[in-house]
Amino acid sequence: MAKSILIYCGSSKGHDSVYEEEAKKLVRALKKYDCKIIFGAGSVGLMGVLADEYLALGGEVIGVIPEALETAEVANRDCTQLHVVKDMHERKALMEQLSDAFVVLPGGFGTLDEACEILTWAQLGLHAKPLGLINTAGYYDLLTAFLDHAQGEDFISATNRRLVQVEATAAALLERLTAG
Repeated sequence: MAKSILIYCGSSKGHDSVYEEEAKKLVRALKKYDCKIIFGAGSVGLMGVLADEYLALGGEVIGVIPEALETAEVANRDCTQLHVVKDMHERKALMEQLSDAFVVLPGGFGTLDEACEILTWAQLGLHAKPLGLINTAGYYDLLTAFLDHAQGEDFISATNRRLVQVEATAAALLERLTAG
């Protein structure tokens, strides 16, 4: 199992408590592997939930946040390490360097932006680290349908489509990531 897992997720908790519960399940499962968690350093939303839960379990949490978001996303000062960087480009680069694998929980534009960029980097051969989506309560059904459609229309190759591993739960995704 990778030792440093980057988790992309929302600065909101969403309307359904299932998202928060799945984030907690993910960090409890990661604690069994004694992984470090890398994340966007927010203290709100799913970011705050996963950091608070992992810190309460005695886990190591590394946050990376750009100066412009330090106040807006209320930087989590309780992180084991907190990196305040100049901008989003620096954030993305540092997060990739610190991570061995990527997990995507529900989120909005920021979550999708960062996950898509790291996926594009894999497609370009800039890294060979696994990326998995946790499709909590079908949250990413439409996205995975789009990816399948894009592959069917020959905009995404079958090889690149396989770069995105999708499972309904944290447990299933971690089992898949540890198996291969």
